[in-house]
Amino acid sequence: MKEMSSNMPGGQQPQKHYGITSAISLAPPRDIDHEYTNKLCDAMKPFGVFEDEEELNHRLAVLGKLNNFVKEWIAEISELKNLPPSAISSVGGKIFTFGSYRLGVHTKGADIDALCVAPRHVERSDFFQSFFDKFKQHEEIKDLRAVEDAFVPVIKFKFDGIEIDLLFARLALQSIPDNLDLRGDSILRNLDIRCIRSLNGCRVTDEILYLVPNKENFRLTLRAIKLWAKRRGIYSNMLGFLGGVSWAMLVARTCQLYPNAVAATLVHKFFLVFSKWEWPNPVLLKQPEDSNLNLPVWDPRVNPSDRYHLMPIITPAYPQQNSTYNVSTSTRTIMSEEFKYGLSVTDEILQGKAEWPKLFEPPIFFQNHKHYIVLTASASTEENHLEWIGLVESKIRVLVGNLERNEYITLAHVNPQSFPGSKENRENDFVSMWFIGIIFKKVENAESVNIDLTYDIQSFTDTVYRQANNINMLKEGMKIEATHVRKKQLHQYLPAELVQKKKRSIAELNRSSNGGSSKRMSLDNSHLDSSRDTDSGTPFTSPPNKPSKPTSDTDDGVTPSKQLFIEVASSPGSTTVPKDQAASIPVCSSTTSVPETPSGNVTPNAASSPKEEQENQDDSINGAAKRPISPVQEDVANTQKDSEVPPNDASTFKEPLPPLSDTPRDKPNMTPIIESKTKPLPIVDTPRAQRLPSMELPDASSPLPASNTCRVVKNSIKLALNRRK
Repeated sequence: MKEMSSNMPGGQQPQKHYGITSAISLAPPRDIDHEYTNKLCDAMKPFGVFEDEEELNHRLAVLGKLNNFVKEWIAEISELKNLPPSAISSVGGKIFTFGSYRLGVHTKGADIDALCVAPRHVERSDFFQSFFDKFKQHEEIKDLRAVEDAFVPVIKFKFDGIEIDLLFARLALQSIPDNLDLRGDSILRNLDIRCIRSLNGCRVTDEILYLVPNKENFRLTLRAIKLWAKRRGIYSNMLGFLGGVSWAMLVARTCQLYPNAVAATLVHKFFLVFSKWEWPNPVLLKQPEDSNLNLPVWDPRVNPSDRYHLMPIITPAYPQQNSTYNVSTSTRTIMSEEFKYGLSVTDEILQGKAEWPKLFEPPIFFQNHKHYIVLTASASTEENHLEWIGLVESKIRVLVGNLERNEYITLAHVNPQSFPGSKENRENDFVSMWFIGIIFKKVENAESVNIDLTYDIQSFTDTVYRQANNINMLKEGMKIEATHVRKKQLHQYLPAELVQKKKRSIAELNRSSNGGSSKRMSLDNSHLDSSRDTDSGTPFTSPPNKPSKPTSDTDDGVTPSKQLFIEVASSPGSTTVPKDQAASIPVCSSTTSVPETPSGNVTPNAASSPKEEQENQDDSINGAAKRPISPVQEDVANTQKDSEVPPNDASTFKEPLPPLSDTPRDKPNMTPIIESKTKPLPIVDTPRAQRLPSMELPDASSPLPASNTCRVVKNSIKLALNRRK
């Protein structure tokens, strides 16, 4: 850490310099700041964010047993591999934790992310075979399952009631001492990529804790921000919002800028900083370093694909990665509005005009929009359902990206919470629903505008079925349906208390959100990375009080005096349905055969990891920002979305990106940012249509499932926005 050269009161030592810039303020906390912090703690307690002493000790005891179990297993493997007795006695082995537990911000009932570190003679196959088999015999182990082919391979289980996700890393060491430190980059030498990915979570977590000036203030602030993000419906890396580690890095950056502030002040400064941040300028906790290990790192000056990330938050441990590559135009817009709303609320709180519970009031999602897409995933058995909804949920960001590219859609807002399907309206016993709020662009001087969502939704369902078919997961009874509904029709899908403007107490909110929800595992490979956070103990449901709404003219682009009709077509002819009737078009059915694919390649675009985005650069960079409303209508103009220009304001926040290499190479002119005197970092702020395709999604040429167990119907969903005088 660098020493600060700012003015310090006489007799005091200079304070350490945290982060890549100087602190904004070194002001010590006042008495009133401590009072506000105590009130903040009181406001969070009803939400179960603090663990009691008994549960904390139980976790420590379970981790101790697991650590001893790992050492015993490694000794047995060493003996089987004919190591000498002297080596076996000192071979070691260790369990490391990471994620929310390691950061010290886990909630009641949350799981533990852990890593098993073994010496070089223990193979990954040993972990998934002999360790797994040995674990099966342990009486305290329940719900044991292995996901060996995941992006980051993992064994999941419950140990004496505590859920644990256990990764594995084999180091190039003869033995694993108890005092092993994973922060050094040299530990990555000669490791395969799966071990490097497994180590990344621990290395990032440890680096974050090392880079904050006061760990206790950081932890309390992070607890508050995570609770706020969950309550406001913006906590989900998988769906294009931010995951736990990304929120931790934003809070850590705030702590670096205000190193002496206590939690109440830091929460307010968090919203101040990030409501004015000039995205896509990256958030960095330290100067990126090159350890010459030839691992791919995030660097937009070298990697063209990195320039298309919309909200980069860069992990501090080598190899540096962007933890927010799933963020889309819509999710960034939603989070930016939430930062502004959080700032306004904390302003009121610190002025004595409001109390902390107001910050944690959830938005009225089901009152915020006039139009919704209801996405339904169903299966015939509970086991198939858990597997199926994991895949469907992991691909919802593909659907959001498709909707964003429709030239008449301003914003697609997915609610991270899933809901059980209505028993009266379903064939299968196991159904989950997700809701996506749609805001249509205001159309000037048009008597009638036809909006076709067929291609947007069909390309999404094609992607899901193709992925399920490629991994041999598709089973009889697995279905997807997509339905367009208006706000007034939501009561057909949801309990009345969710769609009505009604305040409920915190106790009611907790009861409704915790009741009967079972944890599920996503099969999406990309979520098992450093930004994965599986805290599930904090609710974020139900709609009291005022919403925070993204800026728009009218929800559907039609002024209140104009009437809206929906045109629904499932064949060359079309029918007009009055607005008081539901326009529900299933996109999957088990009664019709699979027709041929829609004209043109189905190329769903989901954000991908930097490594995966290197291929097909020319096609993506030259792609259209907005797709016409119908891919087969050549006469409709392909209109690009207006580019967002960051404000050139001295009050906005941006940080320089330091050079990673002095080696000359062909690359664009990338001038580091120095306040607002030079040009911003030229990371291109483009919609998802121009970003490179994800390697985790199947190629567009992959066959659709030919099985008779689940068939896709190529129906259309078309809306006609009509002006009526």
